[in-house]
Amino acid sequence: MNNQDNRQDVPKIGEVNFGDLRRLNPLSREFGQDRGTTIRRYYIDQFLTDNKEFIAGKVLEVGDNTYTLKYGQPGVNGDVLSLSDGGRRDVMVGDLVTGEGVPRGQYDAIILTQVLHVLTDIGVALEHIYAALAEGGVILATLPVITQISRYDMDRWGDYWRVTDKAVQHILDRHIPGCTAKIMAYGNHLTAIASLSGLAAEELTTQELDYFDSDYQILIGMHVKK
Repeated sequence: MNNQDNRQDVPKIGEVNFGDLRRLNPLSREFGQDRGTTIRRYYIDQFLTDNKEFIAGKVLEVGDNTYTLKYGQPGVNGDVLSLSDGGRRDVMVGDLVTGEGVPRGQYDAIILTQVLHVLTDIGVALEHIYAALAEGGVILATLPVITQISRYDMDRWGDYWRVTDKAVQHILDRHIPGCTAKIMAYGNHLTAIASLSGLAAEELTTQELDYFDSDYQILIGMHVKK
C-alpha cells in the first residue's frame, strides 16, 4: 500500500546526496547477479513460495526446471519446454506464440518466470499456455515492470514488454475471458532504484524489500486457474 510522503524528510533542491549512485553506468549490468541475489529473483521466490502448493502433479516449466525442483511438492512430475532442446532429450521443443509443439490439456501447473515479456504477443501466448492446462490447473507466471532491458534476450529474440498489474488483467480479460486470476505486484521506490542501479537483494533489509508501493511496481506475479 502507499503511504503519504513525509515531506519533512525531503532535502532541498541542490542538497540531495547521490553518493555512489551518482554515475552514468550502473553498479552492475547483470541485474545485480554478480553481487548476490537479484531483487527480481527475491520477488519471484516470494511469489512462488506463496504458491508452491500448486506446483504438484504434472508440471510444465518453460526454459528449465529450476523452480519445479525447488518448489515442487512430493511426487511432482516435471517437463521442460523451450524453443530449442540444446541437444537435450529431456526438453520439449515448442513455440508459445504459434502454439506449435505445445501440448494441450495435460498440466496441473505451468511455470513461466520472466518469459512472457520476451515474446512478441503475450496474449496469444497465454491462450496456448492456458490450453495446455488440465481442468483445474494453474499458470504461475511473472513479468517485469520497472527494470533494465535484458541485453541477453534483446540480442537473441527480443525484449518487448513491460506491463503493470492493470495491463495484465486487461490481457487476461481479452484473451482468457472468464478465467480465475490473482495478480500480485511487488516493489517500491527504493527497490526500483536499487534494481536499476544493479544492487543485490542482500544490500537491502527485508523490511525495505517487502514494503509495497503500487506506484513503483518492479514485478508482477499472476496465478491463473482453469
